[in-house]
This record gives sequence, structure tokens and C-alpha cells, in this order.
Amino acid sequence: MTEVANDATRRLISKKQTLDDAYAAPANFLEIDVVNPITHGVGNKRYTDYEVRMRTNLPVFKVKEASVRRRYSDFEWLRNELERDSKIVVPPLPGKALKRQLPFRGDDGIYEEEFIEDRRKGLEIFINKVAGHPLAQNEKCLHMFVQEPVIDKNYVPGKIRNT
Repeated sequence: MTEVANDATRRLISKKQTLDDAYAAPANFLEIDVVNPITHGVGNKRYTDYEVRMRTNLPVFKVKEASVRRRYSDFEWLRNELERDSKIVVPPLPGKALKRQLPFRGDDGIYEEEFIEDRRKGLEIFINKVAGHPLAQNEKCLHMFVQEPVIDKNYVPGKIRNT
């Protein structure tokens, strides 16, 4: 009986890692950065958008590198689409900062550099949590969000199929 237990619990013989293995490209990766915020317009027509850069070697993505510009409302759209159509728990977005949008403030409100940087970090955390989920990686809305210059809000929701 003890020999059976030893066989069942014996470690697999592992191959020693070579330098080539250690410095080779990772098997699968998906990197998304939210960078380069730019505020456009004047007065009540102002808005800030962010560059969303994606790099991957995952086969489910048809494009291996993409860079698109997205507003906070685009992130809200993605979150709502994922909540509605997928079976995953979608993480929250950074807050709306309603108090910062009130008139007659002594500062620049939602256009303050510090606020924009905090929001950028929060959006980056959000998109990486979402994109890191294996079920979300098959959703058309995520693919559109990280790869298409313009989001087609009339798209037909569904899964991406590898063909």
C-alpha cells in the first residue's frame, strides 16, 4: 500500500529551465495600457479621451496590436454590454465624480490633471481585469472596444468564434 501512495504522490521530474526558455516570449499574453489622456473642446463641450493600447498573441484576437481613443462613456458602454450579455461579474469603473462637475468650482473639476490621472489609472485597472477574464475575451464588445477605431453601438452582441 505504501508503494502505491509513493507512486501517486511522487513529483514529476521537471526539466531544468534554460536561458532560452527563461527569456522566450510568454506563451500567451494580453497587455492593455490606458495612456495619453487628452482634453478636447471648450466650456461645456469639453471631454477627455484616453489612448487604449493593446498587444496580444492570443489567437482569439484577430489583430495583435491596436491603439484606439476612448472616452469614459465608452468604458461605461463596455461595462453595460458585458453585464447584459456575458456571464461574468464585471468590476466597477472609477466613480463618475459628480461633485467635480458642479458649476462655480474654484478648480478645473474633472479636467484637473490629478483627477484625470487617477481616472486613467482606474480605467486601466478596469480594462485589464475585464480583458483578463477568459469568458470576456470571447465577447464581440471587448474586441470592438480594444481594436476598432469607432465602436458600432448597433452591433449584434455575441461571441467571437475562431475559424
